[in-house]
Amino acid sequence: MRRPLVIGNWKMNGSRHSSVELAKGVASRFDAIAQEVEAVVCPPDVFLADVALALGGSAVGLGAQNVSQFESGAYTGDVSASMLAELGCSYAIVGHSERRACYGETSSQVAAKFATAQRKGLAPILCVGETLADREANKTLAVIREQISAVVETVGLGALSSAIVAYEPVWAIGTGEVASPDQAQEVLAFIRTLLGEKADETRLIYGGSVSAENAAQLFEQEDIDGALVGGASLHAEQFMAICQMAEM
Repeated sequence: MRRPLVIGNWKMNGSRHSSVELAKGVASRFDAIAQEVEAVVCPPDVFLADVALALGGSAVGLGAQNVSQFESGAYTGDVSASMLAELGCSYAIVGHSERRACYGETSSQVAAKFATAQRKGLAPILCVGETLADREANKTLAVIREQISAVVETVGLGALSSAIVAYEPVWAIGTGEVASPDQAQEVLAFIRTLLGEKADETRLIYGGSVSAENAAQLFEQEDIDGALVGGASLHAEQFMAICQMAEM
């Protein structure tokens, strides 16, 4: 039985003070509910240490929004998986659509980040998804296959069982648009077929304008094991409402 997982991606938002207060708000509310669902927050890197302290002994996990593909060296601006682990991170997002689109990250680079993160004890949260042009050209599944295959070719199929795969259609990121439950289920079911014998072990989640208003319908789908939440995760009450829907 796959445990539901809800991840809050805070992106480049907040201050040191507001991040600590948000973390405390999430932790206190989460620890007061049943623990059938797993929750993770991913603050900006500069606030990771503060958020780790704010979470304290809470059951809420800590993740990074990005990770270097390199373990150390002359890579100005990069943060290594070892550094993130030392700060208390257990997860790292790799291949987010904004990293692919804004910074030109390729599937091979994403695969290298996945491998490095996992080698250093972090659970990668692998993001895959198509653009609106891809969807309109009926290329959605081909794009997803290429993005998944790049990782499988690098680390092997077995590595996916201890990772998380997040389907986040690019056209739904920060737009207010959201894939219909049927659209999300179609793609996640396809991803599960790509995972072969590890399909039943790997948690698959949906990301793309997830909110307290649409989460319940998404979680009703057979292959959706949780959510990667953006804007709604910046509000403790909304994030917790989504967590509670995931455990129903």
